[in-house]
Amino acid sequence: MKSTLAKNFSYIGAGVGLVLFALFGLLYGSLIGGVIGLNISGAIFGTAVEPGVIARIILATGMLAGVLMAAVVCVAGSAAVGYVVGVVIDPATWEKRETMSEHKS
Repeated sequence: MKSTLAKNFSYIGAGVGLVLFALFGLLYGSLIGGVIGLNISGAIFGTAVEPGVIARIILATGMLAGVLMAAVVCVAGSAAVGYVVGVVIDPATWEKRETMSEHKS
């Protein structure tokens, strides 16, 4: 990472993303993943899904995938936003940079 300010804001963003995941991501991730798993098992075994072991495994796998994707989106997305905010407000990035037209060979 370029600066310690960007790194610190990235950590703060990851913490905020973890809180958002705990508040919203667990419930909605398991709900959406469960619906996807139910649709997959319905497509494989027919519309009336029997209470078999394989259908439940597909449903649990869908729920787990939904929760993991919600975690990745919440935590990594918030960390990326925190990093960008840290780079933007860092005073080291405010100094004038030399452009290609000003560069002397």
